Amino acid sequence: MDASLASGDRAPALSPDVRAPGLLLGAGVRIADDVSFGAYVVVHAGTAIGARCVIEDHAVLGKRPRLARGSSAHGAVSGLELGNGVTVCAGAVVLAGARVGPDAIIGDQSFVRERSSIGTGSVIGRGSVVDNDVDVGAHVRVQTGVYLTAFTLVEDDVFIGPGVTTTNDNTMARHGRDVRLRGPTLRRACRVGGGVVLAPGVEVGEEAFVAAGAVVADDVPARAVVMGVPARRVRDVGDKDLLERWR
Repeated sequence: MDASLASGDRAPALSPDVRAPGLLLGAGVRIADDVSFGAYVVVHAGTAIGARCVIEDHAVLGKRPRLARGSSAHGAVSGLELGNGVTVCAGAVVLAGARVGPDAIIGDQSFVRERSSIGTGSVIGRGSVVDNDVDVGAHVRVQTGVYLTAFTLVEDDVFIGPGVTTTNDNTMARHGRDVRLRGPTLRRACRVGGGVVLAPGVEVGEEAFVAAGAVVADDVPARAVVMGVPARRVRDVGDKDLLERWR
């Protein structure tokens, strides 16, 4: 771990850089060729930025997490890594310890926390939050205003509609420190409609379809279509709607 990421509460030193107006860089930052910076970007110590990345105005990269006493998010934090061709849009904050794969897009004012990973070609929509210890696969589409809670797994080719909320704690913080939080698991190519709420630990099966506004408290089988509060199975996804027909 970079010493500047591990020590104390004092903010690490930042130095101005001539590549863009107001650009500030921390110690040990690695920047590949052809990276484009907007105005007033801050890149903290230990961050690695791949080739052809675009970092838009007021983005903050590699910020260290600030955790409440007793937070479940404690753990080792390394530097932030952005793969080749990543776009971090205006006002987004991506913390130290995150990994963003090639050609991913982190939308305006979104927030990606430590020890999370975003796969190749995935999109995190405007104002969405990817909490700590979340794994997002390749070619995932996360729409505006989504909250992916800690310890959520999202496999490849998943669609998550606007305003979806995931949860990971059935007791709402009234548990001992030995209790392991469990976010939802979204299997390959499932689709989750706008405004859906997913309860802690539920699994949405491969190619399943969750209709807008549903509250999912139980596992959803592969290819099932569910809707309602609580969500109930109403039919199956037809062959003509499978992902392979729409690539």
